[in-house]
Amino acid sequence: MAHFVEELQLEAERAILAMQTAALAARQLHARAELMRHMLTTARKVAGKPKAEAVETVVREWMDAWNLGRQDWPHIAREMEAFTAAFHDYANEPGDGNDAALRRACDALDAVLARENTSISDQMAFRSQCAHRWWELVVPVPTDLPGAKPRPSMPELDGQAPFWQSGCAGFCR
Repeated sequence: MAHFVEELQLEAERAILAMQTAALAARQLHARAELMRHMLTTARKVAGKPKAEAVETVVREWMDAWNLGRQDWPHIAREMEAFTAAFHDYANEPGDGNDAALRRACDALDAVLARENTSISDQMAFRSQCAHRWWELVVPVPTDLPGAKPRPSMPELDGQAPFWQSGCAGFCR
């Protein structure tokens, strides 16, 4: 039988491991969910425009936000165009069919990003101007991220609230 101090140390180690696992999962899911929320908000803003114009506007905005030049990442840009077109369709006509198309486009974008050793969650967390500061506390931004630029819109933690409540910049909401 473990003695009191040893028992507390083992319990603490298990609790920290559980917290780490939960934080990593939360960061991945939250970054992905935030991108989807932003994409739908943006798609709704341009829903009344012709589809080609709306898609071009949104893709340009997101490729810029992710600091990815379309000429340098044409394979990602192509999937981002399909992804954005699916959001445009869904914004104009929400329904099961367009939701299914949106899910397929999301999977395809994630697949092309995976070939670059990244994901929708990582793109959102590491590159986007709309990142939540706490994501970096869970998974630090790689120092060798190609094309990375400073994100001046990142609000700093003020120590007045739990880190997971630190949100994105006001203009992103």
